[in-house]
Amino acid sequence: MKHGFLHSNIEERDGRLFFAGADTVGLAEKYGTPLMLLDEDRIRARCRMYRRAAEKYFGEGSKPLYASKALSFRGIYRIMAEEGMSADIVSPGELYTAASAGFPMENAYFHGNNKSDADVEYAVKNGIGYFVVDSVEELSAVDRIAGEAGIRQRILLRITPGIDPHTHEKINTGRVDSKFGFAIETGAAERITGEALSKKNVELCGFHCHIGSQIFDAAPFMLAAELMIRFIADIKEKTGYEAEILNLGGGFGVRYVEDDPKADIEAMIEASANTVKRACRECGVRMPRILLEPGRSIVADAGMTLYTVGTVKEIPGFRNYVSVDGGMTDNPRYTLYGARYTMAVANRADAEADFECTVCGRCCESGDLLGERIMLPRPERGDLLAVFVTGAYNYSMASNYNRVCRPPVVMIRDGKDTLAVRRESFSDMTACDI
Repeated sequence: MKHGFLHSNIEERDGRLFFAGADTVGLAEKYGTPLMLLDEDRIRARCRMYRRAAEKYFGEGSKPLYASKALSFRGIYRIMAEEGMSADIVSPGELYTAASAGFPMENAYFHGNNKSDADVEYAVKNGIGYFVVDSVEELSAVDRIAGEAGIRQRILLRITPGIDPHTHEKINTGRVDSKFGFAIETGAAERITGEALSKKNVELCGFHCHIGSQIFDAAPFMLAAELMIRFIADIKEKTGYEAEILNLGGGFGVRYVEDDPKADIEAMIEASANTVKRACRECGVRMPRILLEPGRSIVADAGMTLYTVGTVKEIPGFRNYVSVDGGMTDNPRYTLYGARYTMAVANRADAEADFECTVCGRCCESGDLLGERIMLPRPERGDLLAVFVTGAYNYSMASNYNRVCRPPVVMIRDGKDTLAVRRESFSDMTACDI
């Protein structure tokens, strides 16, 4: 069978795989492998689509936030700043990276379920726009540290609406039994709201919820939106406080393989907006300013990783192994939760994919796999293997396990390549060793 190339930025020309208009074989020769490629044009187009949709359907002042945890390096924050995006961050390391790239900190939202006092102090010192408060302890710390700094810090409260969006258990965050947020069902959300309103050094600006990732259907978002508006109305009735901001989260689905559904993201946003407007009318509350968290969908299918094949091991009656020069060190997602990928032999992109195999990495670890039951032309040593849709949670989750160096990141814009992150060296890995 022939390969399906999944997305419009991947094509075959004269037997070679092209990505974002650039020849992957030539890029591998220039930069070496493993190599991470990013389609900058696609990233920018996604940012613009989300910004237009947020304002069109939710109104002026509504906006999308870039998910730093999906992919964090200086160049990505420069793009987000140029495209007028806000950003959510989950660590002081992400904050430092964004600030050092010149990203405006007033447009940054600090998430996370266990911010230390040092984290809070660092964020306040750097002028963070909002904390998304996730615990009673954090609320007290933000109030105290903001007071010491002589400021009144803006916050949102993370609320758990109690929704299971039917995604993978490890990326499901909206249920009552979650390490994130304050559950509406248990009364914790109401209690923390009252506590926040009593603090002198914080300004409660609204609420945040996030129900999970890889969601292809508008229904879970619509249900979450309705529950959150009803919660806002309940709080208004009981305390007189009416939320100015509602962050509806996101987690829009991305196609990794042919049988993944296609998400009509703009239609999902429109449906969510209609639900919010209707619920506001029914509940007698004003329309809050809506924030969206598109998550991986901004960068996932804007990425591709290239590897060099080392060995092909055929075990008759069992399986065939194809080993590459990367693996779980630059992409741990299959090892962590069985994430599926589409792959191709980039230097023979027009060849018949009739060889079923398990693609494995170079680590001394039996679980170091990139995929099973992958159909490829039978690879040979020196072939170039391309793994599609690796823009999210690949480079950002990379490690030095087995003392393997992290790969470089190359941005492609208008078919031209630019090095954004250089390849890690052995001396980089030992720089902190004493």
